[in-house]
Amino acid sequence: MSIRLFPSFLLTLFAFYFLSVFSVPAVPIAGAAEQNGGQQKTWKTIDELSEAEEATIDFRLDTPRDTAIPYLPAEPYPFEPPYTAEEMGYRSMEFPHVSRWSHAMADVFGAITSNGYLDEGITIGFSHYLPDQDGVPGQLTVAPGEAYFRMAFYYTYPPENQDLQDLWILRRTDQQETTKLDNFIYSPTLRRVRRQPQPRRDAQFPNSVQSFDDIVGRDAWEFSWRLLGTDVLHETVRFPNTRPTVTLAQPDGNFYEVPADHIKMLGDTYPHYTDDGGVACYVVEARTRKDWLPNYRIGKLIYWLDRHSFYPLRIEQYDHDNQLVIIEVRNAYLVNPALEGRGYAGLFTVYYDIGLDLMSYSAHDAHWVREWSKEDQRTMFEPDFMRRRWLKYPLKTQALVYTPEKFFLRPLLYPEKFPDERKIVVSEAVARRIDAQEAAGHLVFEMASQLAEAKTP
Repeated sequence: MSIRLFPSFLLTLFAFYFLSVFSVPAVPIAGAAEQNGGQQKTWKTIDELSEAEEATIDFRLDTPRDTAIPYLPAEPYPFEPPYTAEEMGYRSMEFPHVSRWSHAMADVFGAITSNGYLDEGITIGFSHYLPDQDGVPGQLTVAPGEAYFRMAFYYTYPPENQDLQDLWILRRTDQQETTKLDNFIYSPTLRRVRRQPQPRRDAQFPNSVQSFDDIVGRDAWEFSWRLLGTDVLHETVRFPNTRPTVTLAQPDGNFYEVPADHIKMLGDTYPHYTDDGGVACYVVEARTRKDWLPNYRIGKLIYWLDRHSFYPLRIEQYDHDNQLVIIEVRNAYLVNPALEGRGYAGLFTVYYDIGLDLMSYSAHDAHWVREWSKEDQRTMFEPDFMRRRWLKYPLKTQALVYTPEKFFLRPLLYPEKFPDERKIVVSEAVARRIDAQEAAGHLVFEMASQLAEAKTP
């Protein structure tokens, strides 16, 4: 995933931010029953767990450490049950936004404001995982400061961004080696490759909700982990009633239609759905360690991890006042069966900034697991290759949203869940839009209603 700035959108975003911050009072969210999607109580605190659930959990917060790398648990990855919250956090590292194995995909992305301003883009992404092992085991074999992942993005939409290219080279970090990204950009206007400065890892991209860390993933050793309890999720990414089907693509270019309400949280082959179609999750807190991430704008995160693969289906970000600021929801499917439970890849992801009432989305279409040839490795993932303006492996997609009315719904807030751990406050304006959305089954834009009222005699 790679995001570019569209100036007109930035002006709109600034205006909306100014109004939302300085004009609208904040109120606690109401309507718990409606926000729970009509489900009965699904969540349990630690004190409410059954004996069977407790048997899968190691409640210790202080466990033996690896003798060579003290910030790692002593037990070898991928660990054995019962799991500590920290070990769950390490297992969740398998599933960043971009899959931890070599592949190609069509990456569709976009953002929408509360007044319906929609802008979208497409890149064709190529990822080369450098270690001999995929996933977290591979990353842990790489010394701090060394590269473990290369990602190249070729822009194909909108037309004004055609031939724009990004190259990301990810490096393993620790407290001494803090450089996480080498970023190169090719501009077809300038016909030059430029190296970019290090991004602030927690800063949102222009025209988007997500940050650099949201895309490449966070390292578990930078956080302190604690189990909050368990929950059963019944939905994550929500499609509007104005988008009954979704068009997806195979890597060979063939398209197929899928009813939106048939898209399951972890795909059709996930074997652990509950009888009513839910996914049982551990709910864990990751609190930012200031000795690792000083001045990090996020105070803590709360993860809903499926209890078998530890896939993060829902991620919440909180500021240092413990107030919820960003929600990320996902659905996924098994793309790389060779990795078994570690082979799930994201299909749709929606990010929601509550304060701005701004949403971003990403669709990973035509996912193609592949090992790159030596020639591809030498050329495609180097800055000099970008000058060729050669999209060597074009992939097709029709996964754009196209119109504001067909954009994804805001994620559910679930104010009733873990109330002692989750502080949720929204503005009156946002609360009204949420209520209107839930009543209509699709986004309702304030600007449109205001214009209609203005035209009424």
